[in-house]
Amino acid sequence: MSLQAEAEAHVLDIVRRARSSFYWSMRLLPGEKRRAMYAIYAYCRELDDIADGSLPRAEKLARLEGWRREITALYAGSPTHPIAIALAGPVARYRLDRRWFEEILTGVSMDATGDILAPSLLELQLYCRRVAGAVGMLSIAVYGASGKAAAGFALALGDAVQLTNILRDLREDAADGRLYLPADMLEAAGIHMRDPDAVLDHPSITRVCAAMIDWAEQRYADAEDALRDCDRQALRPAIVILATYKRLLDRLKQDELPASHRIRLGQLEKIAIALRAGLTLKP
Repeated sequence: MSLQAEAEAHVLDIVRRARSSFYWSMRLLPGEKRRAMYAIYAYCRELDDIADGSLPRAEKLARLEGWRREITALYAGSPTHPIAIALAGPVARYRLDRRWFEEILTGVSMDATGDILAPSLLELQLYCRRVAGAVGMLSIAVYGASGKAAAGFALALGDAVQLTNILRDLREDAADGRLYLPADMLEAAGIHMRDPDAVLDHPSITRVCAAMIDWAEQRYADAEDALRDCDRQALRPAIVILATYKRLLDRLKQDELPASHRIRLGQLEKIAIALRAGLTLKP
């Protein structure tokens, strides 16, 4: 097996093991684009695993810094990591902007540097732009969509998806000492402590969750507005992501947040959403 084939097999294994909500949207793409999105997803998964793992903080930061060097090597034509090798073709084929890979890395480094505890609203917006919006910008380049409306769609959808994930993972993040709810919203609700568990048990936490839901719904609406001026055919995989995560947000709204259990969509439900988008699944 060639080095390239081994790299692509490595990436595919990461994608299959992750069982992400993004999996079915990626499966809907033709071969080269599908492999490109698998490589982008594997890159994000690799960085997340470093930041969320049990390594000492110094080791996490060292590994992430190693990825900064790997990105430099990737754009110099000499990648060494299997994921970077798998990215080399897509970077050239779709002219993927190095900036967005570095933005993702910087965003993940915010988690690795220290536990995020009630960031300001502006800090949370920046975090969402880095860890989700940047992924959206890489994705639309692969999909073949361009222009101001497509960028607006990608960034709005990135915000909406990340806010939905934050609401879903409140308890899980608190167990890791993290709290992504913005200080501005907490203070407005009269919540002045910053211990994650104490915040989530505060009587006014439902007001904060409602405000976060409103914010997420506004960003979904912004994405749908931008979509009117986009190439919908090219963006169909992203439309599946939008529909999937809007469904997840609706499910979260039906529960009392913060939920005591992880709320998720089943695989059959995810497939049904993709099929209702009129897409053909690729093997």
